[in-house]
Amino acid sequence: MVFDELIVALAVVAMFVALVSRRVSPAVAVVGALLGIHLLGAAEFDRAFSGFAAPAPVTIAALYVVAAGVERTGALHRVGAALLGDRTLGLASARLSGAALAASAVLANTPVVAMGISATDSWCRRRSISASRLLLPLSSAAILGGTLTVIGTSTNLVASDLLAASGAEPLGFLEPATLAWPLVVIGGAVVAFTGWRLMPDRGGAAIDEDAPGFQLGLVVEPGGVVDGATLAEAGLRQLGTVFCVAVERAGVTIAPVSGDLRLRAGDVCVFAGTVEAIADLGELDGMRLHDLDAATGLHVLGDGARTAWFEAVLGPNAPVVGQRLRDSGFRDRYQAAVVAIRRAGHDGPLGLGDVRLRAGDSLILLADQGFRQRWKHRRDFVLIRRRSDAPVPDRGRLPLALVALAVVVIAPVVGWLAVPRAALAGAAAMVVFGVLRPREARDAVDLNVVAIVGAASGIGAAVTTSGLADRLASAIETTASSGTLVAAVGLVVVTLVATEVVTNVAAVALMAPVALAVAEDLGADPRRFLLGVTIAASTSFLTPIGYQTNTMVLGPGRYRPLDYLRLGLPLTSLVVLVIPAMMVAG
Repeated sequence: MVFDELIVALAVVAMFVALVSRRVSPAVAVVGALLGIHLLGAAEFDRAFSGFAAPAPVTIAALYVVAAGVERTGALHRVGAALLGDRTLGLASARLSGAALAASAVLANTPVVAMGISATDSWCRRRSISASRLLLPLSSAAILGGTLTVIGTSTNLVASDLLAASGAEPLGFLEPATLAWPLVVIGGAVVAFTGWRLMPDRGGAAIDEDAPGFQLGLVVEPGGVVDGATLAEAGLRQLGTVFCVAVERAGVTIAPVSGDLRLRAGDVCVFAGTVEAIADLGELDGMRLHDLDAATGLHVLGDGARTAWFEAVLGPNAPVVGQRLRDSGFRDRYQAAVVAIRRAGHDGPLGLGDVRLRAGDSLILLADQGFRQRWKHRRDFVLIRRRSDAPVPDRGRLPLALVALAVVVIAPVVGWLAVPRAALAGAAAMVVFGVLRPREARDAVDLNVVAIVGAASGIGAAVTTSGLADRLASAIETTASSGTLVAAVGLVVVTLVATEVVTNVAAVALMAPVALAVAEDLGADPRRFLLGVTIAASTSFLTPIGYQTNTMVLGPGRYRPLDYLRLGLPLTSLVVLVIPAMMVAG
């Protein structure tokens, strides 16, 4: 067994290194670790891959379909717009956060936050309010809401499978709420009524020269009407809410620029403004979009009838992160051209080609009509919003979608169906009722997440059967020799650190078996200890990359990494105070 422990430990360490370095996708890291454990003989095939036959992967796939159906009706956007309405900032924050918390208990939090971003952006733009006051509280509320039910987050489903694998009953639909309710009540109040006050003001919707927003480059064409004219003569110094903030000439950036600067062929004028205003700049006479003339194989970019504008927030696991835009092969990889960039915390003009792409960058892309469908469930982007010719929501099927959602929520609560069957029934209803076409239902499923969940369950089982969980439990008990409460605090703190640097599913896969072993040795309730580390794995508030919704709001909110500590530290402190106490209570 010592050999098996060593193999599993090395595989887990390798997985953590791969996840932290972000050189490979989370799915590759987690599945690769499981393959290593099996191929080196530390787990038999049936045991190693039992997670793929467990309820969690199928349930998660079905829940993606249910969430896509609700999203397709436009219900979330309509609810967000109605909640914000014509209200003060404080009241709007309270209502939006409360709705996000409730919706995330029964829906995947990514579409909830995506629709919330869209509604918030429109509301803030009309009132010249900075969206940064609302978006991070929105993400935090969605994270809290996911801790209430077994379907609220994938970590709860993985924990339920690991509990069942240990011979116990899987988690009940509302069982996570029995431990999380004080955190949700107190944390939800902090987010709703105080969160917006803690957030920075990154500038309103009206863009000025000191708030660059999205930036786009236009090249002066030889012999065109702009070639040889000054910025003022060409009318380019200011175009409504769009400003020329810099001119790049022969590798040199001229900033700030004056109206009497005479332009030359090949100059790149860098404009800043709102995405709606910036999207119209491609029609200026004598200028063309920067970098759109390169031969790429994407022949439709100049054909407005076959292209669309998209806003995409770059995810931390995208292969292009850390590369200069001009060297990244972005266009060939994604069949889309980057024509504008907004970077959180950036205070000066960006030389577009020389930008090293970072997680959280908001990119304005010109791509073919199918771009969002191809990439919306991939880890390269955590948010994709269509900015032109957006599909009309199918509001006529909203009642049918709500019936399907009701099946998923009500049937497990009243005992009619187990959670996996209820989720599958809801997903099937979305297709049968015509809310989604079969292909749309298929495309709604994020196979990377399904693979991570299945593999994580196998890794958790290997941690238990190899004896590694008992060894780690003994280490925690020795360190926390002062008692059960101290051991609970240690488990929660270790899990919080793990989930900030790797995926929440990977964190719970490692820590759930350890929590069960600690509880058994201390004579504590194993279910409450398991729920404690599960909730800790789901409550990542401190960094932009610890949880997907945090990354989603990074660019649209123009946040800096340290901004996350403003709300993240109080909420994380609350987790450390409340969850261990609930683990040992009763």
